[in-house]
Amino acid sequence: MRVKFILPALTEATNPYWRPIKYSLFPPLGLATLAAYLPDDWEAELQDEHVEPLRLDDAPELVVIQVYITNAYRAYALADIYRSRGSYVCLGGLHVTSLPAEAAAHADSIFLGPGEETFPQFLRDWQQRRPQPRYESSVRTLVGVPPIRRDLIRRELYLVPNSIVVTRGCPHHCDFCYKDAFFEGGKSFYTQPVDDALAEIDRLPGRHLYFLDDHLLGHQRFAASLFDGMRGMGRLFQGAATVDSILRDTSLLEKAAAAGLRSLFVGFETLSERNLRASNKRQNLGRDYAQAIERLHALGIMINGSFVFGLDDDGPDVFARTVEWAVKQGITTATFHIATPYPGTDYFKRIEAEGRLLHRRWDQYDTRTVVHQPGPLLTAEQLKTGYDWAYREFYSWANITKASLAHTSLKHQIKHFAYAGGWKRFETLWNFMIKTRQLNSMRPLLEAILAKVQGPRGTLNPAPADFIPLPIVQ
Repeated sequence: MRVKFILPALTEATNPYWRPIKYSLFPPLGLATLAAYLPDDWEAELQDEHVEPLRLDDAPELVVIQVYITNAYRAYALADIYRSRGSYVCLGGLHVTSLPAEAAAHADSIFLGPGEETFPQFLRDWQQRRPQPRYESSVRTLVGVPPIRRDLIRRELYLVPNSIVVTRGCPHHCDFCYKDAFFEGGKSFYTQPVDDALAEIDRLPGRHLYFLDDHLLGHQRFAASLFDGMRGMGRLFQGAATVDSILRDTSLLEKAAAAGLRSLFVGFETLSERNLRASNKRQNLGRDYAQAIERLHALGIMINGSFVFGLDDDGPDVFARTVEWAVKQGITTATFHIATPYPGTDYFKRIEAEGRLLHRRWDQYDTRTVVHQPGPLLTAEQLKTGYDWAYREFYSWANITKASLAHTSLKHQIKHFAYAGGWKRFETLWNFMIKTRQLNSMRPLLEAILAKVQGPRGTLNPAPADFIPLPIVQ
């Protein structure tokens, strides 16, 4: 039996913002996880259109396609091609869960929510020739999940082939979060058994790992046991966490640093208390951002700060103030987003009810394009212009240098400068390495940059008063 797993390219792969290196970072772990449930004697293939051209001259018995909002049209087109050839086509993923009726028109079976429970059930049904048109996840567990089919991943095509996910979901429920709807109908945050997670880590060659979990520190007991088990493995790793988890009065962050944590994606999102409240991002309310940054830097952990522009309390000055603040705080890299109402989220429901959606062309819902009328203080044109300016300004050589100098340690300054500059200012080099299939030769450099840096950072540059989230008012 032949099974083909496909991750179609996101539409932004064809627009001016396309950065090949951004989509050559991580392999499609979700599909490789599902492939582990196939019988041993079945033939499996995994193709990621971001890193290689798809081969479309085949007709496997089963085709499984992962659908995000901005690759939905491409996914539907591929599904229609394979169905016309007699292949049985399955569609799943975030967009399918958000808009199942839309996806069902292009699939023989659709999958809502995580697939660890539903995909094995589908395989049993399909072998008995009674597959269902719709499978919906309800029982959520990672106990007994087989090892990921990493043999299907072409490691040489990715800068970070050692990506891993040891939890599912997030304990928080921000109104604009695309993934919140994905976990409706069951547990929204759960973990893998620690021993299974450590065994998966032990399978991975090299030193560098990237945890793709939405919130690596979200379950304190699990995370503490994981980091205790990783200590002594000689790993260097990156992940994501929230401001409140960084500020907890525990040793968890210290355990993470001792185990090899060197870079953390942190969802600051907005520096306005009104925006935090309106977005239900209560985990950031009353939290001292500067203190969280200081704690990370004191442990030698670099920060990728996430920020959203275009929420209702944002005015035309939000772009310059945010960039200035991030640079002064010594944030290594920043990921800026245009507020985007994804189907299935509370944010979408509110924007739709207010008549503020500009259109439903899903391929433009990429957080780079304005797809709804922003709040009363910004026009759509101001939002787009300010977003573009923020990226250019934050990653200017002048601001990369200025942010680097926020650290008192020369080694930390060099590390910051190399990481931020290398990520954003050497596009030609990255493109060359991708085209010549030499990304793997860049991993030793990445590991060297992520080497341990620790020590006092000196006095933080104070932020303006309105940049400090206010305490929670009950």
